[in-house]
Amino acid sequence: MTSASATTTKAPAAAPAAPRPLTTTCLDTGLLLLRVVLGLTMAAHGSQKLFGWFGGGGIGGTGQFFTASGYPAGDAMAVLAGLTETLGGLGLAAGLFTPLAGAALVGTMINALAVHGVGSFFAPEGIEYELLLTVGAAALALTGPGRYAADRFVPVLRENRAAHGALALALGVVLGAVLLLVRG
Repeated sequence: MTSASATTTKAPAAAPAAPRPLTTTCLDTGLLLLRVVLGLTMAAHGSQKLFGWFGGGGIGGTGQFFTASGYPAGDAMAVLAGLTETLGGLGLAAGLFTPLAGAALVGTMINALAVHGVGSFFAPEGIEYELLLTVGAAALALTGPGRYAADRFVPVLRENRAAHGALALALGVVLGAVLLLVRG
């Protein structure tokens, strides 16, 4: 017979610690930062179109640009683009109706990409800036705004974020494409 002290067994070696996942605070703060910067950038672009702020052309100058780019009713298109960028950008920054705000910006940016053309990728003649804004807005529409957002108080937007985002993006893409067809 062996004594209990004579038959000691070694404890298995501890498994290496798994990398710690990002905390929700980190994710929410990152989404807040992205929303605010992208949203306010787009709202500023919209205010250029609507009010001529920040060196913009206002409705008259932007309307002439839309007419020269092949859109009918240039002033109406300037108002539409200005409102979409301003309201979509402010909605994104606040995290209010985030899927729709992101989708509105995606639809607008589809038209910006088409008008700008794909002569090259890099600025100043390229599409990198427009593409970055488009993909950022689409990503926020799909992921949701994070915890630090007004959408927390909208019960329907607390669940099924991906489904709401996908539907909103489909709507934004379709409406953006319809405007391109109107452009002819």
